[in-house]
Amino acid sequence: MKSLKHPVFILCACIVLAMAALTAFLYASVPPTIAVHWDIHGNVNGYGARGFLFGEVLMMAAVLLLWIVLPRVSPQRFTVDTFTDTYWRIGLIVTGLLAFIQCMLLWAALSPAAPMERWLAGGIAVFIGLLGNVMGKVRRNFWIGIRTPWTLASDRVWYATHRMAAYTMVGSAVLALAALLLGLPVWLCIVLPVGGTLLPAAYSLLLYRRIEGHA
Repeated sequence: MKSLKHPVFILCACIVLAMAALTAFLYASVPPTIAVHWDIHGNVNGYGARGFLFGEVLMMAAVLLLWIVLPRVSPQRFTVDTFTDTYWRIGLIVTGLLAFIQCMLLWAALSPAAPMERWLAGGIAVFIGLLGNVMGKVRRNFWIGIRTPWTLASDRVWYATHRMAAYTMVGSAVLALAALLLGLPVWLCIVLPVGGTLLPAAYSLLLYRRIEGHA
């Protein structure tokens, strides 16, 4: 399979193996019960057994496997072959996010007082920003991007929506990181990137209706 030889797949596989090795190395130092979820104020509102850490590594491996399978089951008119390098770049971004979350879980298990809410909000903002940086290169498909009924129905709407998403996602991520550095509330640092992602979805409907009205 070509996917198994792709340099980015090899890099992603190395990241997964590195997370497995790090988790195994630190496992004996982790308490039997660990925090696995926090609210926006940094209070722990979810616990799990430390075996949950290896479950996260398995999830990383499953996502990487899924990334290989998706191109093979794509409908012919919605193949990812037209943007293979971008597809794998997004796969690397997703793998990086999951690795970051795994590191945060390990850190929280070893240092319960760590400010997880701010670190996780910052990580999500970086993730949204990196995705936005490649949105303009994503072609019409069923798996990634702003996949609304209106973008899937029209190439014109797809391209315009994703060009907009490139700006709104990167811009909102930068604003969220600035808000974190300024010590503003965490909820604001979460709302900004989410808004930067949802805004293009709403735009796709408006654009489709405008195009349809002039058809």
